[in-house]
Amino acid sequence: MNDVNGVASLVRSQPALLDEDGAVEQQAIALWPGDAPQAKDSGVLHQPILTLHLPDASGANSAAVIVNPGGGYRTLASDHEGLQVAQWLNRMGIAAFVLRYRVAPTYHSSVSLLDGLRAVRHVRAYSDIYGIARDRVGMLGFSAGGHLTVAVGTGWDLGDEHAADPVECESSRPDFLVPVYAVTNGAKRGRKADEYTPVDEAVTVETPPTFIVHTHEDTIVPATQATLLYDALLKASVGTELHIFNDGEHGLGLMAGDPDVAHWTGLLQRWLRRRGFLTDRARTAVTGSITLDGSAMGMVWIALIPDHPDHPTARVRINRVGEGVFEIEEARGPVPGPHTLQIHHVSDQYPHASTGIYTLHDSRRHDRKVDVAPGLRIELNLTSSDFKDVADAVH
Repeated sequence: MNDVNGVASLVRSQPALLDEDGAVEQQAIALWPGDAPQAKDSGVLHQPILTLHLPDASGANSAAVIVNPGGGYRTLASDHEGLQVAQWLNRMGIAAFVLRYRVAPTYHSSVSLLDGLRAVRHVRAYSDIYGIARDRVGMLGFSAGGHLTVAVGTGWDLGDEHAADPVECESSRPDFLVPVYAVTNGAKRGRKADEYTPVDEAVTVETPPTFIVHTHEDTIVPATQATLLYDALLKASVGTELHIFNDGEHGLGLMAGDPDVAHWTGLLQRWLRRRGFLTDRARTAVTGSITLDGSAMGMVWIALIPDHPDHPTARVRINRVGEGVFEIEEARGPVPGPHTLQIHHVSDQYPHASTGIYTLHDSRRHDRKVDVAPGLRIELNLTSSDFKDVADAVH
């Protein structure tokens, strides 16, 4: 739970954020207590800030995301790529911080990068006050904000432990990245190579795990910018998921007007959950054996699906060679608590043959409730009557 007095103190010490007409006020926190590094003047365009958006305490999961709106490093699409994204994250129980970073023509993207790195340090430095986990701070950005996201994810450092400013002592490495229709290499895009540095070429094994979203119809930032990044992450063995949707022009934000493409938000939630970013509960290994009438089945999926929406699903695939014995290692295991155990029998043939003969009428499934505890071992000898064809099991 966040420290209400601490948050209020941070907010009160900074000027309120208003739009140009003075119409909308948000809780605003300046990234630096005085003038920002390389500031060329004072005022709204020269002071990078975070607006603070905390979820309802009853549903908070202590994860945090810094949101970078797009705008070509010239403007900031602060509504549909900023505030609305923060509110969506809050509905998932995630704390959100929308970054107002400095932009051209006054500032080069290298100054925007300073703001992005400082934002991660700030959120981590005050994590106790905000009620968030230090090791579950991600960054999500759109278009130019997506480039900034990956620039932070490839340009971070561990901080200066001797710095007088406690914020500068913190690491600026996000724990995960979410670039959405992002530029990743201006030279290969053929536009603004000086501003859009080749962040794909800066990827290393230490780059944070990344969830990439793009659309095939984007003519402003082609989807090849996404595949450049994906290929670099794959080469570096960084955990990555890529979604390129056929439909959708550039700059759609959450894509509320296209429910098919808007599905990316649910995919991201599942990705975050699977990787444990939505819970601070430790995982546990699960072992056991599952047989049918005393014999191993040909090919079987074993899945543990948690009752809690923020806890990760765990699964393993086994075949007859293992004689029904399985192990889900701790790093990919479930979080203790109530789960549905699903056993999917998908083939009675293993190894596979070239005959083309079918061994099952359909895949079939057995469900049962289990309470996962540390060191759980599951021993089941099932019969055919325990299974339902998948067409029946889903109804």
